[in-house]
Amino acid sequence: MKNLLYISGALFLLWLTPGCNQVNEASEQQPDFSGKLTQAEIEGGVMTPEILWKFGRVGEQKLSPDGKVVVYSVTRYDAVTEERVTALFALTTAGTDLLQLTHGGSAFNPRWKPGTDMIGYLSNKSGEVQLWEMDRNGNDKNQVSEIEGGISGFEYSPGGERILYIKEVKHFETTEELYPDLPRANVRIAEELMYRHWDHWEDAYVSHIFVADIQEGGLAQHRDIMAGEPNEAPLSPWFDQAEISWNADGSKIAYSCKKMDKNEYAVSTDADIYLYDVEEETTINLTEGNQGYDKYPAFSPDGKFMAWQSMETPGFEADKERLMLMDLETGDVRYLTEGFDQNVSHLVWNEDSKRVWFITGRHATYQVGSIGIDSMDINMVTDGIHNFTSFDLANGVMTATKMSMQMATELFKVDTKTGEEQQLSFVNKHIYDHIEMGEVKSRWVPTSDGKEMLVWVIYPPGFDETKQYPALLYCQGGPQSAVSQFFSYRWNFQMMAAGDYIVVAPNRRGLPTFGQEWNDQISTDYGGQNMKDYLAAIDNVAGEPYVDADRLGAVGASYGGYSVYYLAGIHEGRFKAFISHCGIFNMESMYTETEELFFVHHDNGGAYWDFPKPRNYAFSPHLKVASWDTPILIISGEYDFRIPYTQSMQAFNAAQLLGIPSKLLIFPDESHFVVRPQNSILWQREFKGWLDQYLR
Repeated sequence: MKNLLYISGALFLLWLTPGCNQVNEASEQQPDFSGKLTQAEIEGGVMTPEILWKFGRVGEQKLSPDGKVVVYSVTRYDAVTEERVTALFALTTAGTDLLQLTHGGSAFNPRWKPGTDMIGYLSNKSGEVQLWEMDRNGNDKNQVSEIEGGISGFEYSPGGERILYIKEVKHFETTEELYPDLPRANVRIAEELMYRHWDHWEDAYVSHIFVADIQEGGLAQHRDIMAGEPNEAPLSPWFDQAEISWNADGSKIAYSCKKMDKNEYAVSTDADIYLYDVEEETTINLTEGNQGYDKYPAFSPDGKFMAWQSMETPGFEADKERLMLMDLETGDVRYLTEGFDQNVSHLVWNEDSKRVWFITGRHATYQVGSIGIDSMDINMVTDGIHNFTSFDLANGVMTATKMSMQMATELFKVDTKTGEEQQLSFVNKHIYDHIEMGEVKSRWVPTSDGKEMLVWVIYPPGFDETKQYPALLYCQGGPQSAVSQFFSYRWNFQMMAAGDYIVVAPNRRGLPTFGQEWNDQISTDYGGQNMKDYLAAIDNVAGEPYVDADRLGAVGASYGGYSVYYLAGIHEGRFKAFISHCGIFNMESMYTETEELFFVHHDNGGAYWDFPKPRNYAFSPHLKVASWDTPILIISGEYDFRIPYTQSMQAFNAAQLLGIPSKLLIFPDESHFVVRPQNSILWQREFKGWLDQYLR
């Protein structure tokens, strides 16, 4: 079965690759989840890889119906044993009375049980992940479900009489069943595409949605609402529980799904929203006709409307995220944010059913706003240099999670009229009290085509403008993913700056939050204007007297890794060191090596065998490898099926044959991301070691 992590409504998540949640059985040391810094770390006073793994990671939060208490999860790791624990905490929205509700094991997916003072949550305390309930003080814990194989997400119906839950079901035959006389045979057999996805090989199991009645003593009348289907919901690879929702009276369930054969699945973004009638046990397609993604249904409290996020362009996974509204009585659909040139996400209805709240990007930050369904007026409530990543609304009270490049996620209370913020949680205060964060500044840099580009510059702790520092050009992945105010547990800007480097992070062409034209420009132009944007950014900052222009490096992952490979062939001596993580090296082989083929088909403008061949293939880094002349560190994971590790091997082999100083790191148990604690620490040490070797 697939090793999956389900996240509800999260914009940022930690993806668990095979083995990530396993205990190091060889270690006899008891795990330490305190996050306490050692004396040496305190004396060091800056971010280190070891300190980064001591951060408590705030997860999902849910506000009580009366708006007085917020329940949220915090995950902590022990880097020595690689164990983790997730506990639930409660805070009053007045910012007092912190209470830890669960201890031991992992507890997540908190939900307030309608009509009661109870909290439902998922826990692995019994060995399998099951539904538990407790009172709001963490007392009277009771296991509610005993579902074979466990579950991975749940939601109460609005009236509290039913739940929906997510569970993997066996649908396909295994090799052992096909060939029972060959018990030692080990093979993967595929007869169609999508035989592997993101970080897992497809197996005999698919993720389905179930509904069950809540009765005294447990659950009854379990029904698989997708019985017999080979399709999955929530959608792979993120399995986001927010793609499923109850309607206002609990009679129906809406969910996103791609109901098509696997060959079509690989080349299509046609995810639709389906509506399942609990009483009639029937399903209808609500969004048939739109060929882009339709996701995240949200029903109005009065039961009259459904809002959802929709992309229009077939095959374009980074298209504008539109806010659509359906009148459930007439079936009429309106495009609410047609005049708004930004994406919207995390849809939450106002309690009077007259406005929809959302998160949207603006100039590489993410803010909370709302739109009236009749007036279509947009009211932005928050502003500032930060990212809001989720929020909840109850009884006129809003709680939200917020982060920045200088602060990991914490809980805040937000005034819905003024946007005034009150910090509620201080999960990592004990770390901030002892380490200095580098200052983050923004600058608008002129581009080669006469536009202005926002560039974040992250300075080393204790920055001295009379000194000269080496600088790093950070190349963002995506390719359409903003260099926003994110706090990453992988590509952490404070970690880079703590090595006494100035980090230059441009919002080059192809990134959202600057309008759709800026976002879309990169498609079919991978080596064009956005490469000029990169060079404009680093040249601008390198002109400062405190930057040593002879000690510049370029680093990046995914599309950023591709960017590093491409820059290596055109940089004209600017850079003295490169680091590429899971980048595309050969765009022709990438076209048929990846799994979601719609991505490369759209961004390249077609297949490499088309005639005439789409121009984007001329931007393949392997065509410029003869011009490489700079040391390069190359990194990948064997479970990366989006940009397979063979791309990194091609690049490394080429560098070796050309006599270029180069090093290859391949992590056998990691995917597109390096997420296991000790692998991550090793990654950070190699990253800094490579830069220090060539830029010091």
